[in-house]
Amino acid sequence: MKGNGNKGLSGRLIDHRIFAPSLIIMILICVPFALYEDKSLELLNSIFNQIVSMFTWGYIWYAIILVIAGLYLSFSKYGDVVLGDPTEKPRFNLFEYASILIAMGLGSTIMRTGMTEWANVAIDPPFGAEAGSADALLWGNAYSMFMWSVQVFAIFVMAAPAMGYILHVRKKPFMRISEACRDIFGDQFVDGIGGKILDIIFLVSILSGAAVTLGLGAPIVTYNLAELFNIEQSFMLTLIVTIAWVFLFSISAYLGIEKGIKRLSTLNMYLAGAFALLVMVIGPGIFILNFFTDSVGHLLANYIDMSIHTDSTNMEGATYIVSNTVFWFAYSATWAMLHSVFAAKISKGRTIKEMILTYLFAPTMLSWVATGVLGGLGAHQYLTGETPVLEIAKDDAMAAIPAILSSLPLSNIVLVLFIIIATIFLTTTLDSTTYTIASYTGTKNMSKAEPSRTLRILVAVIITVLALLLMRIGGLAPLEVLSGLMGIPIIFIQIFTIYAAKKMMDNDKAWIHNVRNKKKSQQNY
Repeated sequence: MKGNGNKGLSGRLIDHRIFAPSLIIMILICVPFALYEDKSLELLNSIFNQIVSMFTWGYIWYAIILVIAGLYLSFSKYGDVVLGDPTEKPRFNLFEYASILIAMGLGSTIMRTGMTEWANVAIDPPFGAEAGSADALLWGNAYSMFMWSVQVFAIFVMAAPAMGYILHVRKKPFMRISEACRDIFGDQFVDGIGGKILDIIFLVSILSGAAVTLGLGAPIVTYNLAELFNIEQSFMLTLIVTIAWVFLFSISAYLGIEKGIKRLSTLNMYLAGAFALLVMVIGPGIFILNFFTDSVGHLLANYIDMSIHTDSTNMEGATYIVSNTVFWFAYSATWAMLHSVFAAKISKGRTIKEMILTYLFAPTMLSWVATGVLGGLGAHQYLTGETPVLEIAKDDAMAAIPAILSSLPLSNIVLVLFIIIATIFLTTTLDSTTYTIASYTGTKNMSKAEPSRTLRILVAVIITVLALLLMRIGGLAPLEVLSGLMGIPIIFIQIFTIYAAKKMMDNDKAWIHNVRNKKKSQQNY
């Protein structure tokens, strides 16, 4: 008999057995880091630098292996397995589905990296390029695109096949990592302390990552609001922006995924397109198109080099892209389970192939376009001398964003549009995050119901309070590094879930029984 993790939870809103320990761990982490920020940051950076020096190769191969695993599941017999009833249509059409995944996968972070990452690389370029040179700028924009390529989205999606399978095919009430691993570890492990540890690791990583993302997302809006209204940056401004986000999220949460997340995500695709066209028309459109073309060419010509570059012969220390790539993959691993759980939840009716390939390529394509426009604009303003982007970025990369945007004609309109898009992106990210955590920790049957609105708002309040406390005291930087470190155990959990997905489909012969329009009699297994 399979275990039943639902015992003893009747009538409760939340499974306190995994949520309470996770929240306590978060508080125990946040308080000392906030009180002793400098020492905490020094310690964590020291640990992280040791990981970079020892395991750069590991993170690089980890991302590549996940891409290979994704392609294998997509184009093997497992790719045709439907997450749900093969006779039913997918929950969302392809545009809606891709828009939701893009909003979740990219969020407002793409607006920050698209505007500033090329400058970070140009200051410390790889492969012997001269700092600030035209070659360094090309490396910078190509690397910005590389950050949002198939490796990172493979990290995001590769636990989703197992999570989607237990939810939509096996109809398990709880969409949890522990449940996905039941076929590997057995009932005793999953229903005991082992399963709880897996679920707590997931929740701690997501709560810390969500607090950091909210903390990092706020400046994208506040810096531009300060520029628009000619006011000073302050914690009060951050508080106002955060409250506005919670208000918008609450409306979205009340409306639900169909009328909330889906509509916001598709709206933002149109707004982002309009913003890109506006920048092209009033800004250096021809230069942006040329620079985008050069950047894509540079990326494709050097993709393998960038994917497996460890800078091992540089005895003076790794360049920016090596250390940042390790951090980026580690930080992405922290978010991997969140993205996978959410992708699994909205993928009812999709095949394994459709889910994986959509998540690999839809956000990649949009992120390359966004980087081409935003990075091209910044590079042009730097090359023409209109904005000293590299000088600004050396002191505060975030400050470069309003400096670049305000140099355009109709700068107020540009700033307003940028603020609106960033706000919606972060709203959908917060909504998706709280939706996932509520799904994960709630006591409702997730194969039949949506997570409680009350629980989603409660989770949003907890994340917001953690982020605001850390920003107020100044403890966000250590937690950002810690979030990267938290990705280490998630990597091993990911590997378990990939194997679990294959094992479950093999045990159920899902590639025979749960596919669309296939003559089962022709299968000879």
